[in-house]
Amino acid sequence: MSTLTGLENSWALILGASSGFGEAIALELAGHGMNIFGVHLDRKGTMPKVEEIQHNIKELGREAVFFNINASDPEKRTGTLDEMEQVLDEHKNPGSVKVMVHSLAFGTLKPYIAENEKERVSIKNMDMTLDVMAHSMVYWAQELVARQLMKAGGRIYAMTSAGGHRVWPTYGPVSASKAAIESHTRQLAVELAPHDITANAIQAGVTMTPALSKIPGNEEIVKNALAVNPANRLTTTEDVARAIAALAVAGTYWLTGNVIRVDGGEDLI
Repeated sequence: MSTLTGLENSWALILGASSGFGEAIALELAGHGMNIFGVHLDRKGTMPKVEEIQHNIKELGREAVFFNINASDPEKRTGTLDEMEQVLDEHKNPGSVKVMVHSLAFGTLKPYIAENEKERVSIKNMDMTLDVMAHSMVYWAQELVARQLMKAGGRIYAMTSAGGHRVWPTYGPVSASKAAIESHTRQLAVELAPHDITANAIQAGVTMTPALSKIPGNEEIVKNALAVNPANRLTTTEDVARAIAALAVAGTYWLTGNVIRVDGGEDLI
């Protein structure tokens, strides 16, 4: 793989690095010379997969520093950022987090309306979903900039989907989080412009990921996507990872505040 100019020896922070989009993005960016900070939440049974990802990054000759935490926990976030600062100081390259990707997929899949109170979304469910899948991006971005871990030339990417403007049974809380993260992205784009840091949302097409498999009726979602996608296939995590790597180069400094579709034209039909 030929490396993209300007990414070598810098760092990427991937929130949700242990599977799906986060895994693919981490490996793609490492292939272009970036070291990886990975934040994930995994139990013992899935840790071998995390260790495999770290091994693959190191096989590419890059650093892989992973943190198994709840990314929306304020204390855990602070502790992780403290450790990141120490790592960067040891490598004598403070302020070198060039890319942050928010790819956290942990939320409630319940309908808003149901006769049984236990079957419908609760205040706790809604707050948790929005906090993890949307609001947490703001808090991580705030700290990266305040601590000067990300400086001029930084790139922030938020993973969104067509679910941010479409309705699917039980998807309401997650759909709300996608709409919210797109709004957060626009706000960050404006407020970070004086810092020469960009923020964009990436709207991936329907992709076979662990998150998709948890959505009730996902088979119908896949069927519908295959029926309308002009390329006659689903989006892959590699499609998205390659797009983010291409967008992370220096020449995209004027591209900010957008929802960029990486779906082969799927959402047009």
